[in-house]
Amino acid sequence: MAKKTSKGTRAADAALPEDVAEEIARLSAEISHHDALYYREDAPEISDAAYDALRRRLTELEAAHPELRREDSPSETVGAAPVAAFGKIRHDVPMLSLGNAFSDEDVVEFGKRVRRFLNVAEDDTLEITAEPKIDGLSISIRYEDGKLVQAATRGDGFEGENVTANVLTIKEIPHTLKGKGVPDVIDVRGEIYLGHADFSALNAAQAEAGGKVFANPRNAAAGSLRQLDSGITAKRPLRFFAYAWGAASKLSADTQAGVLAAFEAWGLPVNPLLRVTREADELIAFYREIELKRAGLGYDIDGVVYKVNRLDYQERLGFVSRSPRWAIAHKFAAERATTVLNKIDIQVGRTGALTPVAKLEPVTVGGVVVSNATLHNEDEIRRKDIREGDTVVVQRAGDVIPQVVEVLLDKRPTNSKPFEFPTVCPICSSHAVREADDEGNAVDVVRRCTGGLICPAQVKERLKHFVSRNALDIEGLGAEKIEFFFETGRIRSAADIFTLEARDQASDEPLTKVRGFKETSVRKLFSAIDARRSVSLDRFLFALGIRHIGETTAKDLAKAYGTLDALLAAVNAAIQDGKESDAYREIDDIEGIGETVVDALIDFFSEPHNREQIAALRNELTVTPFERPQVKDTPVSGKTVVFTGTLTKLTRSEAKAQAERLGAKVSGSVSKKTDYVVAGAEAGSKLDNARALGVTVLSEDEWLALIG
Repeated sequence: MAKKTSKGTRAADAALPEDVAEEIARLSAEISHHDALYYREDAPEISDAAYDALRRRLTELEAAHPELRREDSPSETVGAAPVAAFGKIRHDVPMLSLGNAFSDEDVVEFGKRVRRFLNVAEDDTLEITAEPKIDGLSISIRYEDGKLVQAATRGDGFEGENVTANVLTIKEIPHTLKGKGVPDVIDVRGEIYLGHADFSALNAAQAEAGGKVFANPRNAAAGSLRQLDSGITAKRPLRFFAYAWGAASKLSADTQAGVLAAFEAWGLPVNPLLRVTREADELIAFYREIELKRAGLGYDIDGVVYKVNRLDYQERLGFVSRSPRWAIAHKFAAERATTVLNKIDIQVGRTGALTPVAKLEPVTVGGVVVSNATLHNEDEIRRKDIREGDTVVVQRAGDVIPQVVEVLLDKRPTNSKPFEFPTVCPICSSHAVREADDEGNAVDVVRRCTGGLICPAQVKERLKHFVSRNALDIEGLGAEKIEFFFETGRIRSAADIFTLEARDQASDEPLTKVRGFKETSVRKLFSAIDARRSVSLDRFLFALGIRHIGETTAKDLAKAYGTLDALLAAVNAAIQDGKESDAYREIDDIEGIGETVVDALIDFFSEPHNREQIAALRNELTVTPFERPQVKDTPVSGKTVVFTGTLTKLTRSEAKAQAERLGAKVSGSVSKKTDYVVAGAEAGSKLDNARALGVTVLSEDEWLALIG
């Protein structure tokens, strides 16, 4: 007779062994694929609930057929192998995962299982800590003599990525532990995360810069921490909660709660919601309480973690497979709701991107009223066959961005028609196109308006970007003011900002007569505008809002050319001579610049109205040369250097920064203008190109000797 299973789950022993073996192989491959996406790429394809279901199914099959368990089974592993670019750190104590509970019954069984193992009677006290499960990136931070010496990601649980330089930029993580009882050595473990407000601000800034917009705070935190350039990490408002430890020369308490209290005394942030409970009923009550508070916490959690409080009990309980017996994660169900999609609205952004937004019948999802949801792009609408009038399931992805996850086809109106994505801009009626390759195949999921600066939606968003903090940074001229000035016709181009005062003085209705403006505030606004009549080249380039030109790329271009005239001359030469020319290749060879950026520059500066806008701006403000750090004459001053292969005595980022400090220009590719190629281990095509062109090749030691 087949074993009884819960509703919707097929009995593990109901299939023939060969069928089970096939399913185990398929599940193992699928889980490994998703592990790599989640832990290495920070780009999960499926929800946590769907992933947990895959693991549960694999566990059921392996339990029923242990003879079919594979040596490389994902049930025996944690995470994914670290990325080589960061360097690896071996964990002295493995960073394992937690088993999951999905129901109250699972929590009760966890308590009973612990009591049975320890032989603790039902009427004896068994303390268990409960705390929110932060949805971020796990980290292990090593302190020696109280000083932070290294930090590593979870990786595969045994070996993680060396992210020490990046962790040192996170303000909430102390560089030195202070207070009584700090051990000689301790690996502090916790979670790095982004708060909801910071996540929203980051995505807004990324969108303005034409950069990557993150799907949720967890991806944003992981992507921010796993930057090869720690300067980028430093700009991201990452936060941290400590909740555990690995290797430790000694501990300051004999309980989980006691050690965390010591952490807090040493200056480490711990979650203030931590509670010590004594019964399963208390655990479940805490879970319900946190579930209600979830939407207002200001950061993402995906459940509650329970841990046996006494450390001697933890030691006796030990571990099983990939998780400890003394801890379990009680996961939240996905936060979903059903509502009606009334309309699909198309919004136009600064770069011309047409973004579909679902206008919903308002519905509460996870304590938040949702009336809009992202539909991502036209391919997603077509794939899910989303139509106006559909009844849909809405989910708050990462508890922040609502998205439509499913259409309830049985509730679809009989007169329903497939949604036709517009091929013209809904604002200016210009053509809306998708980038395609030479064979006509779409290479961009986003359809974009070709109207550029004649499209009011793009102009308005570009103006907001132009005055934003990392661009011109004009105090008092924020998004709301731009909206007002644009709609009233006072500002329609970037140059109009700098003629606003003169036009206002000649106007029959000056700003001082407009409701909401006072003489003092108007005077301050004009002063703030005047203060920005001189702007550095890198800020100016970023402010122009050229697609693919973010802050870092703007700085790379400014560093390479120094002045706006030199940059314009280079771009004009590339426009005139074409893609195969030396002029095109010269821009492409700049470290950090690729063909995508060169093409974006050519597209932008080829447009007559863009040239007119820049000429108008140059009549009103001065673009100052990029200020390179003053360096003494060195053996590599003015030389072009390319680094390739794996360096052992310093990181690639350190080598590049060092070369630039000494006055060298670091390039990303080898050409006849290259002076030196510094080749580390496993150098590839760049080394071959250098030899073919007769470029001087140096080993790492020879390079270090050259620069002294």
